[in-house]
Amino acid sequence: MAGKMYDVIIIGGSYAGLSAAMALGRSLRKVLIIDSGLPCNRQTPHSHNFITHDGKTPKAIAMEAKEQVLKYDTVTFHNGLAVSGAKHDQGFDITTAAGEVFSAKKLLFATGIKDQMPAIEGFAECWGITAIHCPYCHGYEVRHEKTGVMANGDIGFEFAKLISNWTADLTLFTNGKSTLTLVQTEKLHQHNIPVIETEITAFEHTNGQLNQVRFKDGSTIALKAVYSKIPFVQHCEIPMQLGCALTEQGYLSVDNMYKTTVPGVYAAGDNTVMMRAVSLAIGGGGFAGAALNKELIDESF
Repeated sequence: MAGKMYDVIIIGGSYAGLSAAMALGRSLRKVLIIDSGLPCNRQTPHSHNFITHDGKTPKAIAMEAKEQVLKYDTVTFHNGLAVSGAKHDQGFDITTAAGEVFSAKKLLFATGIKDQMPAIEGFAECWGITAIHCPYCHGYEVRHEKTGVMANGDIGFEFAKLISNWTADLTLFTNGKSTLTLVQTEKLHQHNIPVIETEITAFEHTNGQLNQVRFKDGSTIALKAVYSKIPFVQHCEIPMQLGCALTEQGYLSVDNMYKTTVPGVYAAGDNTVMMRAVSLAIGGGGFAGAALNKELIDESF
């Protein structure tokens, strides 16, 4: 077991983690933030739908937040990658890739998720720029533009219906044989949304700005943006090592106080919820920080 015992170790120092750290710092708690410097949205040029910060870069928001959080002298920031965790009688140990060991009574995972890029040339370079996941984050910037949705089945139908609010020039790409029902296909056609089943082989772009998609048969379609829901895994495996349960969708299972299924372990941010937004991560982190402080008070009072 490591020497110094923190009240809380926060793994992940982006929006949820920093927000939780501020709540805990203002509650006089000894907090250690461990962060590897690889946030999920590091390629995204601008953050939107977040009042007072609309249009800022994600990095600028995070840097300002970090500066404010570290003014609280009980909060420490450590640059490193947490790789393993263990539970003991006094709490938990967290070990970094450099072999450092830190101990705390409680843990908060604000570690986000890791997107699994499809085997489509250029997709990863466009991800977060013009290959996008959320109309509330990005839809206004590509409103009324020639837009695609890359999805299939029920998800494809619902996603296309949603995006039709932002543009009337919309095409659904199933990227293989359609699994839409006949009713869904007819409904899309009624709203002038074509369905293309040909497999996509490349996103042709300039520095992440999509120009066109190229198909397996050699044909192309010019587009400004493509929405896609791609698979993901948890960015950090330590919660699963400790026994934290996942939901059917692959998110960390938390209750309404942001507690995981393992006592003393909390989680907040993109690793817990489908709706990925900076504002929601900050809200969740702030709530989780307050809940952690309340648990610490209840245990000592």
